[in-house]
Amino acid sequence: MTETLRLATRGSDLALRQAGTVRDALSSRRRDVELRRVETRGDQIPDELIHRLGKTGAFVRSLDEEVLGGDADLAVHSLKDVPTEGMDDMVVAGVPERAPSGDVLVHPDGVGIDDLPSGAVIGTGSLRRTAQLKAARPDLVVEPLRGNVDTRIEKLLAPGLQAEHERRLIASGEASAMTAEESGADDAEDGAEDADGDDPEIDEEFDRTVEEWFDSLSDLERSAMERKVETEYDAVVLAEAGLRRSDLFHEIPTTRLPREEFVPAAGQGAIAVTATDPDVIEDVRSAVDHPRTRVAVTVERTILGELNGGCVAPIGVSALVQGEHVHTRVRVLSTDGTEEVADTRDLPIRSHAKAAESFAADLADRGAADLIAAAREEAEVDQGTRQEADDE
Repeated sequence: MTETLRLATRGSDLALRQAGTVRDALSSRRRDVELRRVETRGDQIPDELIHRLGKTGAFVRSLDEEVLGGDADLAVHSLKDVPTEGMDDMVVAGVPERAPSGDVLVHPDGVGIDDLPSGAVIGTGSLRRTAQLKAARPDLVVEPLRGNVDTRIEKLLAPGLQAEHERRLIASGEASAMTAEESGADDAEDGAEDADGDDPEIDEEFDRTVEEWFDSLSDLERSAMERKVETEYDAVVLAEAGLRRSDLFHEIPTTRLPREEFVPAAGQGAIAVTATDPDVIEDVRSAVDHPRTRVAVTVERTILGELNGGCVAPIGVSALVQGEHVHTRVRVLSTDGTEEVADTRDLPIRSHAKAAESFAADLADRGAADLIAAAREEAEVDQGTRQEADDE
């Protein structure tokens, strides 16, 4: 029997699914793989937004330390979470074929970004998505949103489902009317009318009982029914890749956001497998590495690294291999979405890394560096303010 490889992964459903694809690919090469679940710093601070977790790599370093410490042989990450610097002790051994890299708008009725009413509340935990939303629709309200993919969707669905449940209870007469002692005799009579279904607002014929309606809900919707509502979102923005890997893409209404405005994060939709042992690196590379994806994400990460934006600035970088060129789009914004430096360029595939460096330098000279510096200063001020509050 071959030696079992220990693969470090986060414990979320999405992370385990990603790790499973790597395990299956290695298993096809007759390498046994054992998943090792690890809690990362990002998991330990669930209420913090990503850009407030300090330096990049909040979801990465804990896994890589398992490899460096000898407790695991390799680790699997969402590539967009992997820092572009400070990885000298680790090697990105494999990058499997990428899933769709764009963002989608999730709305209970499948409404698109242009059809949302003014003042609609959109949830996202991403600085980049926040700036892009503000640039596209400054009349929308963007509110913070954290959690795993299913958690974010549950937070979106919860208010509507809970209101529908209450409405059905009232219409069926199962909701208790207020007593005379609680609100007076007149109010009690009104409550009794509601329970009988005489109120015109609830006098509706339901084709199913409350129990039948509840039984028809998906597991995700039932979980949403039990969730405490803190913020009511009209829609949320998520990565299409995460929804697909979680088998949720076809379970809820989604609309793809236009890539010209909503440029994805560098590496979004791609998986990275890191390792240090040369034999493990070779096994991983031969089993999972996808050359076209490797070229595309190399361009994206090179540009992000040269701009030195990390996760403290709203930067979108998207690359796609097309023949002998890599079609590359970059959008750097101010945090409020009012200023930007953006461009597209076809980079030669034979010198894609060098060409990406040159592209980034040009963008920096045209004002991207100033926008990133301003975003970094805002992040430092915000972090200092929160530290003072914690110290008081």
